[in-house]
Amino acid sequence: MDIEQNKNQPLDDESDEDLMAAQIALLRGINVGGKSMVAMAELRVMLEALGFGGVRTLLQSGNVVFETRAKASDAAIEKKLEAEAAMRFGRPIDFFVRDAKAWAQVIAKNPFPAEAKRNPGHLVLLALKDAPSAAAVKALQAAIKGRETVHAIGRHAYIVYPDGIGHSKLTNAVIEKALATRATGRNWNTVLKIAELLGS
Repeated sequence: MDIEQNKNQPLDDESDEDLMAAQIALLRGINVGGKSMVAMAELRVMLEALGFGGVRTLLQSGNVVFETRAKASDAAIEKKLEAEAAMRFGRPIDFFVRDAKAWAQVIAKNPFPAEAKRNPGHLVLLALKDAPSAAAVKALQAAIKGRETVHAIGRHAYIVYPDGIGHSKLTNAVIEKALATRATGRNWNTVLKIAELLGS
């Protein structure tokens, strides 16, 4: 598992007791095809500069585990990270923040357990900015041209790609258009690795 960690202490005045809530941040659309490159070391430095503790990254696709105040909402943390990233990296980057409890529920509520066990690389979890309406989910299902299957629960959607993701016409652009919200996807192997990182 490709995990990186900075061991520096948080740079704000918060006590260790205030930095106890584990959070996950997923970045959208970075380090894909040699474009929108963001070094994970720079990302860790950014979060530490904002006062977050225990910062660890997983893989190069932008998966970060860190600690923050329990009272901070997902939306507030997202705005803070997005504002700082825009300044540091010179372009907008979407962050999708979830706490450890929400991530455990994502795994527990997986509607495709057989697929997750049989071929986890073909099961994708989508983190969404907003929970889509039932009509939007139906629009996405209607947009499917292949054998893909979609199920949405709150701010997450699960998609099975039985024929693989690479050549599927159910792309992120199609998904975002149908659901009318921003999304970032991780295959089930990565979902479980993030859970392991939370527990480390």
